[in-house]
Amino acid sequence: MTVVTRFAPSPTGFLHIGGARTALFNWAFARHHGGQFLLRIEDTDRARSTPEATEAIFEGMRWLGLDWDGEAVSQASRETRHAEIGADMLANGTAYKCWSTKEEIDAFRAQAKAEKRPPLFLSPWRDADADAIAAQDAAGEPYVIRLKAPREGQVVVEDAVQGTVTWEAAQLDDLILLRSDGTPVYMLAVVVDDHDMGVTHVIRGDDHLTNAARQSLIYRALGWDVPVFAHIPLIHGPDGAKLSKRHGALGVDAYRDMGYVPEGMRNYLARLGWSHGDDEVFTTEELMDWFNLEAIGKGAARFDFAKLANINGHHIRSMPEDRLAALLFDFAAAQDHALDAATRDMLTEALPGLRERAKTLTELVDLAYYILATRPLEPDEKAAKALAGDAPKLLARLTPHLHAATPWKPSPLEDAVRRFAENEGLKLGKVAQPLRAALTGRGVSPGVFDVMVTLGRDEALARIADVTGG
Repeated sequence: MTVVTRFAPSPTGFLHIGGARTALFNWAFARHHGGQFLLRIEDTDRARSTPEATEAIFEGMRWLGLDWDGEAVSQASRETRHAEIGADMLANGTAYKCWSTKEEIDAFRAQAKAEKRPPLFLSPWRDADADAIAAQDAAGEPYVIRLKAPREGQVVVEDAVQGTVTWEAAQLDDLILLRSDGTPVYMLAVVVDDHDMGVTHVIRGDDHLTNAARQSLIYRALGWDVPVFAHIPLIHGPDGAKLSKRHGALGVDAYRDMGYVPEGMRNYLARLGWSHGDDEVFTTEELMDWFNLEAIGKGAARFDFAKLANINGHHIRSMPEDRLAALLFDFAAAQDHALDAATRDMLTEALPGLRERAKTLTELVDLAYYILATRPLEPDEKAAKALAGDAPKLLARLTPHLHAATPWKPSPLEDAVRRFAENEGLKLGKVAQPLRAALTGRGVSPGVFDVMVTLGRDEALARIADVTGG
């Protein structure tokens, strides 16, 4: 059997972090088994679905590196097929026409509530005689088509994550399959689409668990094989409450804009509810090799920005330099930094030192401020403090020693600064800190002598002159 999974978001907004994890799990499972990962846009809600939201989902998937097989399927484009299946179910007796009005249904439920009975609507048309049905048909009254669900026994779903889950049949209503205007409801459309697309495994959030019970009834009514269901626990915030925007329930694009890299996001999202022993940091190739459904936990995962940053920092430090450089260039350009050829060359040269201190591309850009900024630099708080008092005079006395340093390499520059500090009766740090502040505008940076080499003699001396007035 070829494994086929799918991700089926509704295009009513951005690709949020919970949806991204669902997509990742489906993608990783399919890739692990050499199967197919399909993308279906569930756009039947015409009022809320927008082309912009659909494109945002595509863009989020591409940024995460979750490539799908074939073309994305629009659920709305398949309404005729869904309606045909509903009509087939009516013809084979697994569904029936229901003429009950909204007022009748509301009255039924109100009476049930008053009598302290379950408010499950029991349609009088389920077992109506042929004459009554014929009369309604002849009158041309609008009707819906409902599933003729079992009234007795149990409905059982064998879930790959949750285990055996059982519902009493009496708890499940005769759900509507086709509305009075002939359009299909979500429950029917999902089953038909998954069947037609050959989906073998439905991996989704456990808020869909009850849907699995109802959908399994539709599968069985049609005589179709029921796919393997795997309902994964939802993501909670660090406090254990349902994930909200204050916890991190943002769109994937927001994490991209905050400077997280795709490799880091894939790694962290995989660890939200799935594990491989004690491995916290792993490559995407290892994820594809290891991923299985058995290792998905039943408890809700907790989103933790500190863990995300740590994992992201590891990937920044370990990814190939050309890959990191490309990500950094794109990120910096998106923040309106001018990146001419000389700036790119300086960034590339400085990258080995910069990456060791950064957990995000945002931090990387901040550390690279001395390369990206134009003179005169605007010092941050620490740099301004380091340049206060007699610091400019100290740097003015240092400048001739730097002019004399040759070649313009880290070792000769360090020797020159050390000798100067000794002559001044100062420790090296007392000279290096204002020097760093003058060169970078920051209190923290890569090694100050590496910075000087990256900037080059003329630019480095010119920045010191901006501070000394020389």
